[in-house]
Amino acid sequence: MGSMELSTAPENGTAAACNGTAAPPNGGVERRLRSSSTSAAWGSHLPLEVGTRVMCRWRDQKPHPVKVIERRKSSSYSSPADYEYYVHYTEFNRRLDEWVKLEQLDLETVEADVDEKVEDKATSLKMTRHQKRKIDETHVEQGHEELDAASLREHEEFTKVKNIAKIELGKYEIDTWYFSPFPPEYNDSAKLFFCEFCLNFMKRKEQLQRHMKKCDLKHPPGDEIYRCGTLSMFEVDGKKNKVYGQNLCYLAKLFLDHKTLYYDVDLFLFYILCECDDRGCHMVGYFSKEKHSEESYNLACILTLPPYQRKGYGKFLIAFSYELSKKEGKVGTPERPLSDLGLLSYRGYWTRVLLEILKKHKSNISIKELSDMTAIKADDILSTLQSLDLIQYRKGQHVICADPKVLDRHLKAAGRGGLDVDVSKLIWTPYKEQG
Repeated sequence: MGSMELSTAPENGTAAACNGTAAPPNGGVERRLRSSSTSAAWGSHLPLEVGTRVMCRWRDQKPHPVKVIERRKSSSYSSPADYEYYVHYTEFNRRLDEWVKLEQLDLETVEADVDEKVEDKATSLKMTRHQKRKIDETHVEQGHEELDAASLREHEEFTKVKNIAKIELGKYEIDTWYFSPFPPEYNDSAKLFFCEFCLNFMKRKEQLQRHMKKCDLKHPPGDEIYRCGTLSMFEVDGKKNKVYGQNLCYLAKLFLDHKTLYYDVDLFLFYILCECDDRGCHMVGYFSKEKHSEESYNLACILTLPPYQRKGYGKFLIAFSYELSKKEGKVGTPERPLSDLGLLSYRGYWTRVLLEILKKHKSNISIKELSDMTAIKADDILSTLQSLDLIQYRKGQHVICADPKVLDRHLKAAGRGGLDVDVSKLIWTPYKEQG
């Protein structure tokens, strides 16, 4: 499974996306092309080739550099001007890629291919720190460090164009972020409708309405292992609930750039976090973990759905995975590799947990003791404390330097934690003891 998503995004249930403005009649496009000598010159080269770099009007109504990833004839095709282009905004995360009309492109800015590394460096320099933080904070994706160059090219080619633009899940309509390998018969669907309880998906609203009259689920299948106020957590066995697990993977891939497991769900447990009301338990996010991990992984994949982000649920899911490790009497660590920002999210959790203990602990404490108390793997503790300059190597051993003022400064920089896990409400038996 091996995909990390630890993210924040707008709370209105819709991922930030660029909505193209309405196209004028085809004649309007052609007249505008003829009105500009430069555009007319480029008009003779239409349609634009895949790989073309050009400026494109984004949702902020400002021009941004893009690269043409794919093209297609519009439904009203009558001339080379009647093409739509799937573009990647080179300043931003791939999840903002979209289809645009020709009139959103400034043909006077069309340029020949440039070296990728030079372009990326130039783009990075153009962006302000605030712009980069604002875009980065909306999504933290899994890195591709485990892929060789050929596999990475194959992955990018296969997933370069989103096949599903929107989904409806419960009361939310959500813009998707990435390609997901749904069965071929669903690829011509601009929008899919999900049952929020069993996660079956359909092409039409009428199908969903008929399904909801027959679906007797009001929560994820499986055992409820946690209930605190309106929050609930269900454990779903991928082997016992294979279709649900597969559908969950299809859904999750729409919001995770790199996620490889879709069918082989038997070896995983899924922990579904829900908000509960009188209508049922509504999924807000989940994480998965292997039933048996030789590498001590306590989390394989994690996702908070866009409508529920920036509410502390991602941090809650991380904390919950460690509470399960404590119950198992094991140390845990998230599945690698982590993206840089994924590591930052975990580093924030590790920092808060470790520094809170160091503040309260007056006497000397070892890495091993910290690991036993927190279920955090010793390597993660060591790397976290080293990154904070709180550890020194003296006389053959690591010594923690815990000045109270320094601890307070680092805690403040780490930011607030997520929702607390009330361990007294966790009723759970580790998988190895269940049967």
